[in-house]
Amino acid sequence: MISKFTCLHTARLAARYPLRRTYATASSDFVRIVEVGPRDGLQNEKQSIPVATKIELVNRLAQTGLKTIEAGSFVSPKWTPQMANSSQILEHVLASPPTAPHPITYQWLLPNVKGLDNFLSVWEAKAVGQNGYPTPPPSPDSEATAGTDGGAAGANVHELSIFTAATETFTQKNTNCSIAESLQRFEPIMARAKEVGLNVRAYISVALGCPYEGPNVDPHQVAELAVSLLEMGADEISVADTTGMGTAPKTAELLKTLSAAGIEKNDLALHFHDTYGQALVNTLVSLEHGIRTFDSAVAGLGGCPFSPGATGNVASEDLIHCFHSLGLKTGVDIEKLSGVGEWISYEIGRSNESRAGKATMAQIKKREA
Repeated sequence: MISKFTCLHTARLAARYPLRRTYATASSDFVRIVEVGPRDGLQNEKQSIPVATKIELVNRLAQTGLKTIEAGSFVSPKWTPQMANSSQILEHVLASPPTAPHPITYQWLLPNVKGLDNFLSVWEAKAVGQNGYPTPPPSPDSEATAGTDGGAAGANVHELSIFTAATETFTQKNTNCSIAESLQRFEPIMARAKEVGLNVRAYISVALGCPYEGPNVDPHQVAELAVSLLEMGADEISVADTTGMGTAPKTAELLKTLSAAGIEKNDLALHFHDTYGQALVNTLVSLEHGIRTFDSAVAGLGGCPFSPGATGNVASEDLIHCFHSLGLKTGVDIEKLSGVGEWISYEIGRSNESRAGKATMAQIKKREA
């Protein structure tokens, strides 16, 4: 066992002889943020949130420089009543695209063919009638150099998201089917999405810890699932630490296993919850492994109804502050985003869980006093 004296000695050496390699030059210096606040962040709120508030949240987020926003989900209102009005949000985004400095990719979660049909009934009537099928989104690298002088409303992109889990018990609790059955459900979704020109993102939940099967989820199971989803046609895999049980060593092991399975870094996004306060630590590990797409929620919104005790997503403001401190670029105005976090926290009557967001707002108020 490594003694505390060895750890202290290593820390002193690291301080005296810092690594010359930086996060900014490890791969790309641009990090893509997928803002999941409007969907994953709000879906577990107990009180009913007016659809006007949700639309306003999307509108405000669009003005911050974010390039990807998960705006809603087409799931059964019986199981997720908070998302029952996602069709109205989609109608708004299509009919009156939020003002933004550049085109935005809007993502919509759905669990099955029925959810897809509900989405398409709105999307085809609005999007096709106005602008035709959207084009595939640019790669993360091209986003880094994209201009910020705005773009036509028709340039916005819409994507679908599907979800399964890395353990059988969680999959049964979450979607009432086995992992194999969940993959079968995705086949017609993938086929239809490709027919109409929509990209598909796939979530793998509880990849670093399950509330029912424990913290030691087999990383090879996650890798096998990711390969299956990519072979099926998924354009991106978001690997989710739904419970926040992930640690730095477990995150590193998972990423090494995914790489060994032939999964490229550009195909991956990481989705951390901050239940145990490890989200930023795990993010830094992921950066070291070349990951450049991360999910987060403004003001740390969120939780998981099937994961008792799980807190919200890592706060977008905290993530972005961390990236900017490392010399990485996100294209996001943290002051504007912090303002959105303060606003939505007040609107839904909950505390703002972003430390960087609260500190930024304090500085703004001090400056304006």
